[in-house]
Amino acid sequence: MLYVKNGMIHDAIHREAFRGSILIEDGKIKAIDREDTIGEASEGVRIIDAEGLHVYPGFVEAHGHIGLDGYGIGYEGKDFNEVNDIVCPQMRGIDGVKPMDPAFRKAAAAGVTCVCVGPGSANVLGGTFTTIKTVGKRVDDMVVRDNVAMKCAFGENPKRVYRDKKDSSRMTTAALLREMLFKAREYMDKKDAAGTDVSKKPAFDMKMEALLPVLRREIPLKAHAHASEDLFTALRIAKEFDVRITLEHVTEGHLIVEELAKENVPLAVGPSLTSATKFELRNKSWTTPGVLAAAGCQVSIITDSPVIPQEYLPLCAGLAVAAGMDPFAALQAITINPAKHAGIEDRVGSLEVGKDADIVIVDGCPFEISSQIRHVLIDGEEIQIGDMKV
Repeated sequence: MLYVKNGMIHDAIHREAFRGSILIEDGKIKAIDREDTIGEASEGVRIIDAEGLHVYPGFVEAHGHIGLDGYGIGYEGKDFNEVNDIVCPQMRGIDGVKPMDPAFRKAAAAGVTCVCVGPGSANVLGGTFTTIKTVGKRVDDMVVRDNVAMKCAFGENPKRVYRDKKDSSRMTTAALLREMLFKAREYMDKKDAAGTDVSKKPAFDMKMEALLPVLRREIPLKAHAHASEDLFTALRIAKEFDVRITLEHVTEGHLIVEELAKENVPLAVGPSLTSATKFELRNKSWTTPGVLAAAGCQVSIITDSPVIPQEYLPLCAGLAVAAGMDPFAALQAITINPAKHAGIEDRVGSLEVGKDADIVIVDGCPFEISSQIRHVLIDGEEIQIGDMKV
């Protein structure tokens, strides 16, 4: 057992922090108490005294490529895009993750305890994302939930990568996605109609199989889109096929905030700590997450790591606050909202009884660069911060 006592608890559920203690057992939060009466008297309990410190949930990234785009390496470490096939939904992000990548150690030391990672945006359909903790030697043991979303992409990236091959316009991108969804729906209907009669089943098709969870609404399309027209195309196609969708990047979201608020879909905003490297980023602004959150949207702030190094996720929240975002909304944008975005809010994203004991203890506000992280717990195990930094 582990007992974190006397800290100011910011649980990411209630706006006001409160002084209290947390009892941890078998990697889970067993109890949260405002009176500091739990656990301390129990035999064999290790104590972390958080007097004068602030206790937060582990920070969560809703969209990145850490471990798939290697730290300090070139082409040999780039495993987040398949550039030989414009539509490849059968790819699985988990198969490209390198747990020994130094970027994981840096992320964990900064309090980023859980990440949603997967393919990039070169492909119209790129494959599935997985959610993992940021410590471990074997990715299978790091998984919170695998196959949480199917990546698709709109806008400049698929056009640029495939401009000499199969994709020269936004219309082509949309048509290719529709074609795959139509084929997958037909495949699903035939497979369902066949029932247990193997002779009537369609020939096995790995791409079609990968899209079945999307059509059955088990996982969403995870739609890379920066420009307003691409955001609307993504929403249009999702409605046509009655599939779930999350919008990723949402660079021009502040320009169409009323429309996005009506749609009520999860939004992952960023990466904002970069220059506008392409035309569709020309309206990039730190005000975007705050404007969307104020309109009632579910907003996650993202690094798109390694576009922004993963360890700077709390800094990105701080920059959004400096641009006008409500501080509590910013905290939720790197904790419970990304957990909801990835469908893992039953495990991570807030300090609640029964959830994983992913906890960050800081001597101040984590949004401030002068604040120091004193303790990081992942699944109730304290990591050695000094050893994790590289």
